[in-house]
Amino acid sequence: MSTSEKFWDRLAKRYARSPIKDMQSYNRTMERTKAHLAKGDRVLEAGCGTGSTALLLAGNVAHITASDISGNMIEIARAKAKDPHAGNVNFLKATVFDETFDGRSFDVVLAFNFLHLLEDLPAALRRVNELLTRDGLFISKTLCMAGQGWYWRVLLAIMRSVRLAPHVSFLTIDELEEFVTNEGFEIIETGDYPASPPSRFIVARKRRR
Repeated sequence: MSTSEKFWDRLAKRYARSPIKDMQSYNRTMERTKAHLAKGDRVLEAGCGTGSTALLLAGNVAHITASDISGNMIEIARAKAKDPHAGNVNFLKATVFDETFDGRSFDVVLAFNFLHLLEDLPAALRRVNELLTRDGLFISKTLCMAGQGWYWRVLLAIMRSVRLAPHVSFLTIDELEEFVTNEGFEIIETGDYPASPPSRFIVARKRRR
């Protein structure tokens, strides 16, 4: 089991009990996400946590496969999904590299508060591109912490050294968007929800080859 998997498994119950800290930014993110979804869409959410966002968006699409590396997170999400109105959501312990996902299987891939936790962001974005249908959309929101103080970098480095924290990238907005465009996407909408520290909302369309 990886350090990241252990970390999120330990955190799962406390994470599920924690209220959303900035409801205004969350609501704005959901509003803009819904604007790009269609009733017939097949959606993959990467890093779904305990499933609240997948369940919230379920009524706007045909089907959501919500995945997370943490088995404990997925167990909590499945318990929430016992509501009969959540019949079009499937929770799965997996990463985007899972072999059960076929190429060009999804119209939309979602990744909220997730990309900065990936050790190999380009590879993950490349895989997302493979999973999307022609003209498919990648919708993400990512904490960009490059402007944060040295204290956080040192603290996380220490915690990582004793396997108590997952990988965290301190990205700028420009770096994040360059990663996205370099892996075959055209960015069609952006926003910061919230603005400080910036959580960059990006809607990107898969470029035709």
